Amino acid sequence: MRPARHPVWLFDLDNTLHDASSAAFGHLHRSMGEYIERELGLTEEEASALRRRYWLRYGATLLGLIRHHGVKPHHFLHHTHLLPGLEQRVRGHGHDLAVLQRLPGRRCILTNAPAAYTARVLGVLGIAHLFDHIFSIEDMRMFGHWRPKPDARMLRRTAARLRVPPSHCILVEDTLEHQKAARRIGMRTVWMQRWVRAAVAAGRMAPKRLAGRPAYVDRRIARLRELRNLRALR
Repeated sequence: MRPARHPVWLFDLDNTLHDASSAAFGHLHRSMGEYIERELGLTEEEASALRRRYWLRYGATLLGLIRHHGVKPHHFLHHTHLLPGLEQRVRGHGHDLAVLQRLPGRRCILTNAPAAYTARVLGVLGIAHLFDHIFSIEDMRMFGHWRPKPDARMLRRTAARLRVPPSHCILVEDTLEHQKAARRIGMRTVWMQRWVRAAVAAGRMAPKRLAGRPAYVDRRIARLRELRNLRALR
């Protein structure tokens, strides 16, 4: 483990660096539902309920489909993330994204999205060159098992691959379940709310309690530029 003078920033992608609620999530839910209908022979209602049940239980619909139905991961990821027109819908916030290159320390992407989708989004945003490492869901396999966020074993292994202890990592993320797992192994956590707030305000997402701050969240932010002021986390 190298002594780290500056932190290692682990950035989620969707609803952290761009507005995935409007660009992708609705389309993804439909494509996953259609995939489940087609591959498992279910009705639209049954497929939608199964997708949501596995997401709530395992943190990723894919894990439930692998465990209970023998679905091939790469087949699922490819067909559900084709998303025609994605590039025209992706939008971030220029002033926020400009802050990334001025953050001290290494910057990484840590996303449950597949590599091809991640590359498309980062290509539109024009920020791929700002990251030292990009970890997609294909990089989250351990001993033959897929272990996406919020799997604490995978988070610990990611820190090891970066050659720093978990305490030197800061996870910037919109999903509380993922932050809870990260805090449990000693990572510091920042709850990014910008795009979640926008989705709730626009009615694209069910109302969420965004005013409080759970004990496992170190900071709550609405803009990436606020990361420059988090001296206590470094």
